[in-house]
Amino acid sequence: MLRILSKALRKGILTEPPPTHHEAELERLGIEVKQQVDHRFHGSLAIRAVDAGSCNGCELELHALNNAYYDIERFGIRFVASPRHADVLLVTGTVSRHMETALHRTGQATPKPRYIIAAGSCACDGGEFGVSYASCGAVENVLPVALKIPGCPPTPTQLLQGLLAFLKAD
Repeated sequence: MLRILSKALRKGILTEPPPTHHEAELERLGIEVKQQVDHRFHGSLAIRAVDAGSCNGCELELHALNNAYYDIERFGIRFVASPRHADVLLVTGTVSRHMETALHRTGQATPKPRYIIAAGSCACDGGEFGVSYASCGAVENVLPVALKIPGCPPTPTQLLQGLLAFLKAD
């Protein structure tokens, strides 16, 4: 036990530092997102996240959007469990052949006008896998994509900036 405690004391703190951007920048971005959500979606934007075959890096960043630091629900954006209640499908990962049909059906279940956002490098361009016997590649090979948010994985701030870009389009 003393050996483990000694090792822990020698190593020190190994956790990541908090995000480097300022809370004021996040608040400004959030207020702008809220204004766009109010204008285009009457106060509430519902997103259905779909993992089409990712490494879960993008999902961790998506989950961070809901934590106490980012708390995107205060800006009118919420994640929903059913595509039938969603305005936007946010797809992560290279689309595996096993998920192709499921992704297509999820897209069909989303009410029109439906918007599809590809988040992460794999969803945008196929990532390392591309098109192969086990992969369809990018999301746009299966469904029409309205916006791509690159990054491996994109940070919560980049995801929020991408959502703002989507909301400002049109």
